[in-house]
Amino acid sequence: MARIPGEGLAKGLAVTMRHMLHKSETQQYPEVHPDLPARSRGVIALVEENCTVCMLCARECPDWCIYIDSHKETLPAPEGGRPRARNVLDRFAIDFSLCMYCGICIEVCPFDALFWSPEFEYAEYDIRDLLHEKDRLGEWAATVPPPPAHEVGAEPPKELSAGSRPAPARRTAPPAPVKGPAEGASAAQESAQDTAAQDTAAQDTAAQDTVQEAVGKAPQDTARGPAGPAEPAKGAESRPRREPPRAMRDIRSIRPPGSLPKNAGSSQQKKDGPEGER
Repeated sequence: MARIPGEGLAKGLAVTMRHMLHKSETQQYPEVHPDLPARSRGVIALVEENCTVCMLCARECPDWCIYIDSHKETLPAPEGGRPRARNVLDRFAIDFSLCMYCGICIEVCPFDALFWSPEFEYAEYDIRDLLHEKDRLGEWAATVPPPPAHEVGAEPPKELSAGSRPAPARRTAPPAPVKGPAEGASAAQESAQDTAAQDTAAQDTAAQDTVQEAVGKAPQDTARGPAGPAEPAKGAESRPRREPPRAMRDIRSIRPPGSLPKNAGSSQQKKDGPEGER
């Protein structure tokens, strides 16, 4: 295709003329600050009063750019109590030359001591000046915007619902009824009946133990051999049967494995152990 000479120049001039007729959208910074979007991450602000030196933010920081120093302080004991120790914050610094603005430190803080601030005007000529201490971080806490309002129909925050919940009522034991003379006599009779019932149950238990011991000591049936089970006594089928005690063997008469009997050369020798006694 044949190209018209000067076609590209005409297109460029057309774009220039089109933008010349529109109003410019230049913002006069720094006199006019830009409108930043909600939840913009400018800088991390610190509320020193809420910090308990739990070190969670410093441990969870992937860049290790948070530096915390503290010391312990003993509070005076109240009346009838004992002294209590607490951590006092000495230094809280963030090196923004290493920070990657991930927001993990703000999320893991359990006491709401760290917040996002929309401030972004903290550039320095030297990178070593980007290490800001707690005084500078505390100044940025005043620029933290308030939290946005909840959506219509959303559940209220847990902090507000827990604070407005009424305290549970304490349970008290009901008063003991006052017993009259007739009731006291009936209670004494009931206690006497309970004692008699307990004595009867103890006698029945002793009788059952005696029967079980007698069944266990009964002789074995010779027709079935020594290994046969003994006949249970009449009326004791449903009761547990105890095995008779086994005869103890003399340990000294047992020959250890691999040893030879005495007088191994004699043909008429007496065997050791229980087999030779038979």
